[in-house]
Amino acid sequence: MAIKVYLEEMLKRKGMTGKELCALVGITEANLSILRSGKARGVRFSTINRICFYLECDVGDLLKFDGNLEAEDDEE
Repeated sequence: MAIKVYLEEMLKRKGMTGKELCALVGITEANLSILRSGKARGVRFSTINRICFYLECDVGDLLKFDGNLEAEDDEE
């Protein structure tokens, strides 16, 4: 994935569990797990907004571009 997710690191830095964040943000633990693993294909801006608010961080603290172009799986 060309976009790396650093949610796990931010949770540790803030001393918060994933379960606590889920309750605050209003998402399921399953969806947070997908996001944490970097396997999410998309995420709503409103979700990122709430995560950043409760973790007191910036979007760039959560998501980083690795400099590579990722080919879409469904391109022919």
